[in-house]
Amino acid sequence: MCLSLSKNKTMHLLVFTGILVVVAAAIVAVVYFFLTKQGEKEIRFLQVELKKQRQEFFLPGRLEAYQRSILLMERIHPNSLVMRMHNPGLPAKALQAEILKSIREEFNHNVAQQLFISPKAWAMMRNSREDVVKIINLAGDQMTATSTGLELSAKILEMVAQLEVLSTEVTVDFIKKEFQELL
Repeated sequence: MCLSLSKNKTMHLLVFTGILVVVAAAIVAVVYFFLTKQGEKEIRFLQVELKKQRQEFFLPGRLEAYQRSILLMERIHPNSLVMRMHNPGLPAKALQAEILKSIREEFNHNVAQQLFISPKAWAMMRNSREDVVKIINLAGDQMTATSTGLELSAKILEMVAQLEVLSTEVTVDFIKKEFQELL
């Protein structure tokens, strides 16, 4: 009888210990679950804060880059070049060289903007520059040795008028859209 009572006590003790272990394991699992969720929540919050701080830090530089990129596209637009560099007394070939030099200088002055704009926008800017250079060179190839800057300017404007849209204009629209997506 004593052995049976002792066995019964041991059995109750084992059952009680088993229940305690299961309850403790459940509590540990619940605590672990909530701590994990809380940790994930804090990580997301910190990521959002970091992104916000990064944007506040870089936004002024990006804003300036987008502004300068649009300004570059406007300055190398053939119409702008002709109006800004127009010199009717200059020979056509000399004016062509001056226009090409101006395009090269404008672009080189703004080459660092590629750090703040997308690779696609930068590629479009490079392609726009190349397109404008082609227009200037095509107009220049149609000039004779005695042609004047006025004739070259007229030919450039004529060629631009024949195009439905210039790549510089497409690029400006793309840059504006891309910047709006940043905000």
